[in-house]
Amino acid sequence: MTTDSTDAALWLAWLIPLLFYGAPLLHVALARPGGGWRAPPGSGCPFGPRLGWLVMVLILGPVGWLLFVLRRRPTAKPR
Repeated sequence: MTTDSTDAALWLAWLIPLLFYGAPLLHVALARPGGGWRAPPGSGCPFGPRLGWLVMVLILGPVGWLLFVLRRRPTAKPR
């Protein structure tokens, strides 16, 4: 194996986790419809909705991110 192929394999090894875990985590952390960081008043859960989504994406990876993206509620009522 040459050094060029080893460098390319190392670059690819870092690119895959960044794309499939880092980018979705960043999207959930910065997206507006992610919810608040704190739990709603009177809630029994200590975590806010955004932190819950971050944990789901961290554990489930791309599947958790797809759940986050597909859960969007309609913003306008149909006529």
